[in-house]
Amino acid sequence: MKSSKAKPYITDDERAWIEIDLNNLKHNVKILRNAMHSNCELMAVVKAEAYGHGMYQIAAYMNQIGVKTFAVATIDEGIQLRRYDILGEILILGYTSPARAGELQKYELTQTLIDYDYALLLNKQNYNIKAHIKVDTGMHRLGFDKADTEKITSVFGMKHIEICGIYTHLCVSDSLDKEDIRFTNIQIDSFYELLEKLKKKHIELPKTHIQSSYGLLNYPELKCDYVRTGVLLYGVLSSPNDKTKLHLDLRPVLSLKSKVVLLRVIKKGESVGYGRAFIADKNRLIAILPIGYADGFPRNLSCQKSHVLINGHQAPVVGKICMDQLAVDVTDIPNIAIGMEATLIGKDEIAAPVVADNSGSITNELLCRLGQRLKVITTDLDGKY
Repeated sequence: MKSSKAKPYITDDERAWIEIDLNNLKHNVKILRNAMHSNCELMAVVKAEAYGHGMYQIAAYMNQIGVKTFAVATIDEGIQLRRYDILGEILILGYTSPARAGELQKYELTQTLIDYDYALLLNKQNYNIKAHIKVDTGMHRLGFDKADTEKITSVFGMKHIEICGIYTHLCVSDSLDKEDIRFTNIQIDSFYELLEKLKKKHIELPKTHIQSSYGLLNYPELKCDYVRTGVLLYGVLSSPNDKTKLHLDLRPVLSLKSKVVLLRVIKKGESVGYGRAFIADKNRLIAILPIGYADGFPRNLSCQKSHVLINGHQAPVVGKICMDQLAVDVTDIPNIAIGMEATLIGKDEIAAPVVADNSGSITNELLCRLGQRLKVITTDLDGKY
């Protein structure tokens, strides 16, 4: 066992890796729960390998600290969680072929009903399925139309479908623009109006949820049974410039790291990498890191549009990022040596939202694209790796 201050031992075959700080994850769960209403439950969104953090590591640890409700995008992600022995409700947010209804029952997964015809098809499979009804209140993606009260009512009477929840999704809850707030309030009002209509039809309402991460940050007054926490769970915003009503003390859970495997002296006028995109203006010392865009570090961060941290110093990316390698300028970094650790995503000036913004994207996409070939190393409260 290592002390909590110890760093993980990185062996020679670990060219690049993801570090997951479970201390920060536990902290974030506590902060998010405190921001919710007392009767509201945290629904941990762990789709896309828990936003690139490693679905097993994240879900298993959250089960340990009492989180028992999860959301995924696909049935295969749900099955994977069950094979990891994850307990509690697992809601599939996306489409599942009705032909796989037997697996929904076998693995005790909860399926989102995306419209009335889909619900009919699932019911005809003759498997007993738990489901949440999704309501389209203006995003116009998946869901029953908010005006389809009769069809939504009829689903509650289907023989093989047990309705456990009903929800909607807010498409501009991340914006505090006046018009976007107006639109969001229309979405919220129409959802609650539907619930009132269902009650008048003597439907016993199941659990409800409206807020995802930004719904909690900008509409914390809403009272539902769940908050679907995705990007906030991992301690980051989607963009570094996002303005929100709530300001929560969240901590980044993920760091992306590699190491220096080669140092090269590049003379003035010589180039580095494909297309000779970097030409030295003077003699330069270049470090090669064995990580590239196949690992999820965006290629459009090439040519000094980003930097990494080595020994506390900034090292700009020079030349074009390759599939498996990239080069950084370490000319001004003292005592540079092969084997030194390089952090590509971490906190402060290389926090995921900043890196994503520099690449012209959002944090969600950046993290989800982190490659499957990266090893995930975790630390818990005891400092174990």
